[in-house]
Amino acid sequence: MDIYCVMGNPIEHSKSPWIHARFAELTGQTLHYGKRLVPINGFATEVNSFFSQGGRGCNITVPFKFEAATLANQCSQRAALATASNILTLQDGKLLADNTDGTGLVNDIQGNAGVELKGRHVLLLGAGGAAAGALGPLLLASPASITVGNRTVHKASALVARHEALAAQQGTELRAQGLQSLTTSFDVLINATASSLGGGAVPVPACTLKPGALAYDMMYGSAAQGFLRWAQEHGAQARDGLGMLVEQAAEAFMIWRGVRPPVRQVLTELRMLLP
Repeated sequence: MDIYCVMGNPIEHSKSPWIHARFAELTGQTLHYGKRLVPINGFATEVNSFFSQGGRGCNITVPFKFEAATLANQCSQRAALATASNILTLQDGKLLADNTDGTGLVNDIQGNAGVELKGRHVLLLGAGGAAAGALGPLLLASPASITVGNRTVHKASALVARHEALAAQQGTELRAQGLQSLTTSFDVLINATASSLGGGAVPVPACTLKPGALAYDMMYGSAAQGFLRWAQEHGAQARDGLGMLVEQAAEAFMIWRGVRPPVRQVLTELRMLLP
């Protein structure tokens, strides 16, 4: 039986095993998908162990996405641009890195939430692995502008610099800005920071939301509730990251199995299971 897993720290909360098991059931695939708690300083050892024991592919979550990209023999274009990977695949004896996070995000926003990104003004909060994985696919959706807002501007500037050529190709204005200086209103606000996970306050003022804007938190479940309440209180369309989770998993499943699973059915079922 083909073996897959998700690796991270923490990992107990992960819904990926349920998602991939459901994908396999609905598409007639035979596989086993588990989860592995990885010591903070033991990621490379764990990856080598997994693949030496017959593993076919693994998803990577916090805090190992940047390290995952450095372990691979080959990176996809989107993983190379992000310098971060959320999926490793063993193929012909080589370890391949990819990043399906951004594609999952865009698919959820446009396909499930019904918000077209083309021509919109987007605020992406954060400059870590989550934001890095999202920026390239967001640019490919051709918004009018993307502002990367981060507490430390130099990190946002570095992320912007790596994507300048793609932004120019798409005709999208791309800039970096500190959180404290954000006063413009946006059509779409995407929270890729860890503020929700830690129970912290929303890191930007409500003036960043246009009336009826989409306010999207990459977190889901109880962690996202504070952000969602804030967005609703200020007249925004609030959405958590559960759809992104299922969509990025579907991209990984397609890479591994060559089959596109029924995303909307699985997303509906998963929402019903969550408290």
